[in-house]
Amino acid sequence: MSMVRSPMDVGGKPGSKPRVALIAGPTASGKSDCAVELALRWQAAGGRAVVINADSAQVYADLRVLSARPTEAEMRGIEHRLFGTWDGAQACSAADWAIAAKREIAAAHADDTLPILVGGTGLYFKTLLEGIAPIPEIDPDIRDDVRALPVEEAYAALADADPERHAALSRNDSQRIARALEVVRSTGRPLSHWQSRKEGGIGDAVSLLPAVLLPEREWLYTRCDTRFERMIASGAIAEVEALLARKLDPDLPVMRAIGVPEIAGWLRGDWPREEAIKHGQQATRNYAKRQYTWFRRQPPQDWMRTETSSAALNELCATLCLI
Repeated sequence: MSMVRSPMDVGGKPGSKPRVALIAGPTASGKSDCAVELALRWQAAGGRAVVINADSAQVYADLRVLSARPTEAEMRGIEHRLFGTWDGAQACSAADWAIAAKREIAAAHADDTLPILVGGTGLYFKTLLEGIAPIPEIDPDIRDDVRALPVEEAYAALADADPERHAALSRNDSQRIARALEVVRSTGRPLSHWQSRKEGGIGDAVSLLPAVLLPEREWLYTRCDTRFERMIASGAIAEVEALLARKLDPDLPVMRAIGVPEIAGWLRGDWPREEAIKHGQQATRNYAKRQYTWFRRQPPQDWMRTETSSAALNELCATLCLI
């Protein structure tokens, strides 16, 4: 592809909104390589670009291998931000990530640098673009009481307290049931009240250039299996051993990340190595399937969806006026 330097900076035409590229999709779909290639093309045309992580596992310093964080060689000289930024002892919520991402995007724009968001965590993207619900702090006593309820009782209580949310949730979705119940009991208003008042999103303030990678499923699942085997051979076991040695709360996201429970079970003697690999591969495929469904249905219909990273690159480069 032949390219020339665009006469436009990151802001595009005078008076236009600053641009943000976004590359999303399920795990193992090739997002990271696509983001780096886009940055290199923008750089070759005379611009500057930075890749900003939007993956809920890659934010943790403890999960270099199991999160498939790009290596220095894979970064190919392109600056990457928000990768390995959080210690595993501190949970990174979507709101936490969005605050950090907004800061990095603003810094990039101030430096006339194109921010390229890349990741597979749909909630991160939604929170960044749409904002968060301004829910007041939950009363600790109410939270403790709700979390102590069996899921069946909490679900029944939610039917009276918030019928709309009750109807939308599965009776087995314990986390969302507890969250909805504690919100209405603590604030006196249902979750939908607060969600309709989202604030802090940047969607209206930027010109978003999104691409969603949705490759052929069997190809994707094969990549998931192969990658997990490669992780086992490349330090994933030592990574889990180090996590277990820290004796962190097992409910922390870093301890529930794909690969950690599966390898930990093997290290405890709950199942053999071969079973740990099979469990890890299955968990990865299940996660990829959920992500695939989310990215196929949830983002706005005008977001480009493509099977190949090359098509995404061509479309993004055309929109950036680099062709």
